[in-house]
Amino acid sequence: MARGITESDVHTAADELVAKGERPTVERIRAHLGTGSPNTVTRWLETWWNRLGTRLQPRRSDFDDAPAVLAELAGQWWELALKHAREATLREFAETELSLATQRDALDARSRVVADELSQMRSERAAAIAGERLASTQATELERLVDQLRLQISELTEQRDLELRRADRSEAARQQLDARLNETLETAKSEREDWTEHVRSVENRTLSEVDRSRQEAKDLQTQLNNQAKAQRAIEEQLRKELHAAQSAAISAGQATDVLRGRCEALEQQLSSLRELPAQLDAAFKRNAPKEAAPTSRARRQSPKST
Repeated sequence: MARGITESDVHTAADELVAKGERPTVERIRAHLGTGSPNTVTRWLETWWNRLGTRLQPRRSDFDDAPAVLAELAGQWWELALKHAREATLREFAETELSLATQRDALDARSRVVADELSQMRSERAAAIAGERLASTQATELERLVDQLRLQISELTEQRDLELRRADRSEAARQQLDARLNETLETAKSEREDWTEHVRSVENRTLSEVDRSRQEAKDLQTQLNNQAKAQRAIEEQLRKELHAAQSAAISAGQATDVLRGRCEALEQQLSSLRELPAQLDAAFKRNAPKEAAPTSRARRQSPKST
């Protein structure tokens, strides 16, 4: 920072410049002193010029004996010197004013640049603050979404566990139904075998009775051939017995047809029972959720694969 200068410093510098044969100016005085602001040097240089006439004015006691022409010439020279000094001072003032105007323009331009930079910095600061607020809002929203996702994951986990438990219960029920179906199939098979055996025994017994009746008829026919007219009454009786035997055979055949119908009904029931697992599987698929269906199907198929 430049130190302050006094009026005496400026006057002394101006005198030293005049002694060197140079005209004192603001820039030369500042260069000679090595310091000083232009305004201060201009103000003190103006006082130096104001006092220069008094300092250079000769004493009247020295010119009392001088000729009038010499005194008049001295006065003209003095006026001419003052005029040149005034003109020089005005030029110096003009140069100083131009320099100050240039500096002022530079300062104004710099001020405008600084103002623009400050405005840009304020805009950037406002944008940064807005970005920070937006980022904070987005972070809050993301945290809220994360909490929602965690809640949904928890709910989906509970639903999955519930569906797994339902699938386990369905699998257990299916296994029970399979066991019951196997028992029903075994029972139906046993009953069918019993009915088949019964039908066979009835057919065998009926055939035996028919054969016996036929044999008896042959025997009676032989007797009728031997005893022609005497045995007509007996032959008639035998024919009645043969007719009864044939009726019994027909009844036995009808009973056989009834037994066959019952066997066919039992076979139809057995076929329906065989289709029961597929129907249960289809009903379970319709009622169970889509995500649990593959697991249940895999578990239903696992006993068959083993």
